Amino acid sequence: MSGASAPLAVFLCGCYAVALGVHTGERCAAEGDDTDYYVAAVYEHQLILSPNPLALPSRKQALELMNQNLDIYEQQVMAAAQKGVQIIVFPEDGIHGFNFTRTSIYPFLDFMPSPQLVRWNPCLEPHRFNDTEVLERLSCMAIKGDMFLVANLGTKQPCYSSDPGCPRDRRYQFNTNVIFSNNGTLVGRYRKHNLYFEAAFDTPLHVDYTVFDTPFAGKFGIFTCFDILFFQPAVGLLRDAEVKHIVYPAAWMNQLPLLAAIQIQSAFSIGFGVNLLAANIHHPSLGMTGSGIHTPLKSVWYHDTENFTGHLIIAQVAKNPQGLLSTENATDQTDPSHSKFLKILAGDPYCEKDSQEVHCDGATKWNMNAPPPFHSEMMYDNFTLVPVRGKEGYLQVCANGLCCYLLYQRPTLSKELYALGVFDGLHTVHGTYYVQVCALVKCGGLGFNSCGQEITEAAGMFEFHLWGNFSTSYIFPLLLTSGMTLETPDQLGWENENYFLRKSGLSSGLVTAALYGRLYERDNGK
Repeated sequence: MSGASAPLAVFLCGCYAVALGVHTGERCAAEGDDTDYYVAAVYEHQLILSPNPLALPSRKQALELMNQNLDIYEQQVMAAAQKGVQIIVFPEDGIHGFNFTRTSIYPFLDFMPSPQLVRWNPCLEPHRFNDTEVLERLSCMAIKGDMFLVANLGTKQPCYSSDPGCPRDRRYQFNTNVIFSNNGTLVGRYRKHNLYFEAAFDTPLHVDYTVFDTPFAGKFGIFTCFDILFFQPAVGLLRDAEVKHIVYPAAWMNQLPLLAAIQIQSAFSIGFGVNLLAANIHHPSLGMTGSGIHTPLKSVWYHDTENFTGHLIIAQVAKNPQGLLSTENATDQTDPSHSKFLKILAGDPYCEKDSQEVHCDGATKWNMNAPPPFHSEMMYDNFTLVPVRGKEGYLQVCANGLCCYLLYQRPTLSKELYALGVFDGLHTVHGTYYVQVCALVKCGGLGFNSCGQEITEAAGMFEFHLWGNFSTSYIFPLLLTSGMTLETPDQLGWENENYFLRKSGLSSGLVTAALYGRLYERDNGK
């Protein structure tokens, strides 16, 4: 288990977490005494899996398995109710599991009417539709706990040959999130759009932009797992300025150094200035763990690779999230390191491109002895990197039009190897999409080929500015320190057409500091 605290309730800047061994953020910024809050919960579920997901059970057998998971859900709802929770989120695949075929998952699917067309309370009207036993149980849980409830399940919808998208078996099968109000009414559904190698499910013909209203915090948006990396629906939802909260069921497999679950959750919250309630599956042997309640200024999270039990996180969440300081309202412009950063930007580094790489000459006194670049695989992509050496320095590395820069100081030197890397291109493994990445990472060993390996422990302390000449405005700030600890940047923003991240005073050794940009328009995600 990575750096988890003792099994007791943790109070943090007006937020509290109830989870056995919950790992919470140590840095917390006050969000204002006069801000209204609501109480939210997410549950990281250690699911009970089908012993043979390729077999075809009866509906009765499928319900017997699902009811075992739903029994655990109900226990967590009642525990959350004791803490005054107003909304609870459960993970993707948490009721039926995974690794099904299109045929073998069919007995696990509930019929799903459209909440836009039908007003329905499954707990109070259980016999209105056939094959809705799971929806009925979830609806009754919401009533029993007197809270909004968000859960993920498989659903089915018949279709006809006149429908050009209708599958051969004459039914659609969707990976579906459902939202119930505290009186058990079905108030929304979202069908996952960006499927992650899910042969059992269909992609909806149209993107669901699902927004639901609550009496305690206004509008919430919703999407699922892999959706977080794509424009539709994740970014599209936020075009509605009133959507300040996102609920996010996931079955996310961690991939360091850039895409661990809690990393991308926190980065989305910070980057878009919204609250994110993220519930992940707990299955450490598959690399699945990492849930949290994230705001732009603080996070309460859980990450555990050693224990095999579920965990409930409860936190007070500001109804109106406040973002990080931008360059317009920052109060520490007189900081020497920030002044040096601004001077470097004012130098307007010149870049020219040959057939292989982009070469930049900053012509500044901080970059006279730049080390030669090398290449190493990170996240299955061929990164161009330079080593980070000495107690202070200024580095730059470029590829395909993106130049990344690092200005750093190190209070003490460790024997570890760090590197500054850049990637600008098409990512093709475990999904295909275009990214621009500037990343300061701790390498797995002392050899250059170890840079990009998955590590969770580090001793190197840094104060730094990291920036790049990104061609996208959609940038996720990733900041992870030793023991899977999240950190909040001191400052983010645009300066002279460069996007930067600034941080000092790390609580533990740096694992990853990165700016992860998404060029949605290039992969037709827009």
